[in-house]
Amino acid sequence: MKVLNIGGLKIQLPIIQGGMGVGVSLSGLASAVANEGGVGVISPAGIGFLYKDFSSDYLKNCIHGLTTEIRKTREKSKGVIGVNIMVALSNYADLVATSVKEKVNIIFSGAGLPLDLPKFLTPNSETKLVPIVSSARAAALICNKWHANYNYLPDAIVVEGPKAGGHLGFKVDQIFDENFSLEKIIEEVVAVANEFGVKYGKEIPVIAAGGIYNGEDIAKILEKGAAGVQMGTRFVTTTECDASDGFKQAYIAAKEEDVRIIKSPVGMPGRAISCSFLDDVDSGKRRPAVCPVNCVKTCDIATAPYCIMASLASALRGNFRNGYAFAGSNVWRTDKIISVKELFTTLLDEYKVAVKGKLAI
Repeated sequence: MKVLNIGGLKIQLPIIQGGMGVGVSLSGLASAVANEGGVGVISPAGIGFLYKDFSSDYLKNCIHGLTTEIRKTREKSKGVIGVNIMVALSNYADLVATSVKEKVNIIFSGAGLPLDLPKFLTPNSETKLVPIVSSARAAALICNKWHANYNYLPDAIVVEGPKAGGHLGFKVDQIFDENFSLEKIIEEVVAVANEFGVKYGKEIPVIAAGGIYNGEDIAKILEKGAAGVQMGTRFVTTTECDASDGFKQAYIAAKEEDVRIIKSPVGMPGRAISCSFLDDVDSGKRRPAVCPVNCVKTCDIATAPYCIMASLASALRGNFRNGYAFAGSNVWRTDKIISVKELFTTLLDEYKVAVKGKLAI
């Protein structure tokens, strides 16, 4: 695999670990991935639930938790680390400013259009900015806005296809439509990135995400013009993943028919693993009494059947009576827990076999 260059950062293996919220990807997983030459990514979504003993203020707990996890990751690794921050979070600005202050290598930002992300950079900042999009149109809009308003272009772009886990940037009827497949939209986003790159003299690598499971998948998507890949589901079933064993076992136990599309309280469709909690939601048995923290701007407690952050926090601990797990379309293929090192070795071996087979044809 070629070295991935993100704004001058040289990433030896072009594999980015997806940011998975409410405690799934914190310092344990991020540092392990960074140590193997990939990009380890922390997600601060819902982190205030995990650091609730710091204060009675959820938003303060989020900043304290993110700062703590970034510093812990730095203690464990000298590799490249990132933070994935959803635009939809009510404390988005504070989380971005904290990440810049703590000098994280990369900020990834999606679940909405991060149109003002460059304004948070300080004069001496070296943090790279990478938006997450689901279409060429969104990529072009961000490039135009950033250049016009901040004289800045993305250091890379992640394009996330409809097979990803968690919240999806597609309408429900687009998720299974081949016209919106990752293989199709990656080429469109690469064309946009190349157009702006040539026009303004900046290399903008495009990273493919959503449904990439093994080394053969990596080889195929790199052939489509991607400079790297982002993977989430595969990293959940690793020893170093910060989720509980119960959460990981839900991945391993999942069958193909258990993977479903849900309507999330944040107003977007999402991909998750079926469980008793989601059955209760479908039957109308779930209804939150109050909104505990107002953590997502697009979540309306008046119509939401449950608090998404509280339910994801329950699942993190292995409690699927009161929560559920997001997962990618290939979660049913996971069958054991291995170390991050073993996963990287497996992916590289599979990639080499795929490339060798292609050359032999």
